[in-house]
Amino acid sequence: MKLTQCLTLSTLAASVMLASHAGANEMTDNEIRIGYLADMSGAYRDPIGPLGQDAIEMAIEDMGGSVAGAEIALFSADDRNSPDVGSSVVRGWIDEQNVDMVTGLVASSVTLAAVRLLEEENRLGLVNGAVSSGVTNESCSPNHIHWVYDTWAMSNGTASAITQEGNTDWFLLSADYSFGHALERDVTRVVEENGGNIVDSIRHPFPSNDFSSFMLQAQASGADVIALNNAGSDTTNAIRTAGEFGITQAGQILAGMVLFSTDVRSLGLEAAQGLQFTTAWYYDLNEDARAWGERFKERTGSMPTQVHAGLYSSTLHYLQAIEAIGTDEAQAVREQMAATPINDIFASGGYIREDGRMVHDMYLVEVKSPDESTGEDDLFRLVRTIPAEEAFRPLSESDCPLVNNS
Repeated sequence: MKLTQCLTLSTLAASVMLASHAGANEMTDNEIRIGYLADMSGAYRDPIGPLGQDAIEMAIEDMGGSVAGAEIALFSADDRNSPDVGSSVVRGWIDEQNVDMVTGLVASSVTLAAVRLLEEENRLGLVNGAVSSGVTNESCSPNHIHWVYDTWAMSNGTASAITQEGNTDWFLLSADYSFGHALERDVTRVVEENGGNIVDSIRHPFPSNDFSSFMLQAQASGADVIALNNAGSDTTNAIRTAGEFGITQAGQILAGMVLFSTDVRSLGLEAAQGLQFTTAWYYDLNEDARAWGERFKERTGSMPTQVHAGLYSSTLHYLQAIEAIGTDEAQAVREQMAATPINDIFASGGYIREDGRMVHDMYLVEVKSPDESTGEDDLFRLVRTIPAEEAFRPLSESDCPLVNNS
């Protein structure tokens, strides 16, 4: 597959800083080579897609365009939500471009295929888009880090809050691939742990445009809550269909397990008001987040999503690690990243565990009504901050082979 873009962001220095990390190699090829692999044209185009490249470029620019005297090359490609396409791109990047790190990694099926290659070739993966908690559970590796969110965290915040409010009967509508299956498992666990039960469930093809039959089944189930275990255009299409059938007007609750600010804008506040969901970040979180969000909007014309913020944060942390140790060797960089707390526009006091999970606070938010909103970007009201130690799967429950639970 032809690579869609290569950006050269600085002039190669005459010499490369020697690695200060014990046993580490010098900078390979006198360059830092990054690949951005994402869905550029399908269901996840709007919340991640082409604008994710802008977030990565902002991190590179904020490092001054070079690190440890080395030029930075950025490649990007559309994975078309296909594991075969994604694997082919990553293989080509490794074999032909000698890429050091791959980021983006959106659909969980594509991500799981890509990280296997990265481990085989000892390259680093920074997973920002994929949601399946299995990425750093049973499928963990010493060569990738999961940055933004996962299905354990998203379900833990939203499903527990809604169930604890007395809405105990749930219907699950899930995308029929690894991400949807993982979210289905995690929502089931949280609902049952909080005294609720699953009255029925169904899986839909990915992606889907027609949710009529699925929503009629959910409506007929009599469940208190309809959980949308999908994302992107699948979620917005399902919510629109629910509105057409008067589902929420009749008293059933729609729970979007993975929602983005782009979804809310697409739906409009009139349709989305009152939706509660868990997010890793939103632009109005604090002053630093707001300032970075304004920079991003000035550059792209759109406010960033939580994944855009994660792409910026993870790339910046990666480049700062290389600057600190003077090498882009994968294991040395991962060790340095794990040894350094994450304090930036995305997270405060974040840290990387041995399973590769970046642990940070999460946020339960509610979509404002049109009357509450003060402008087009004023979308959410903070309901609850979920502390980092509560937000993600505890290591004591991990199936990651890198974790010693004996």
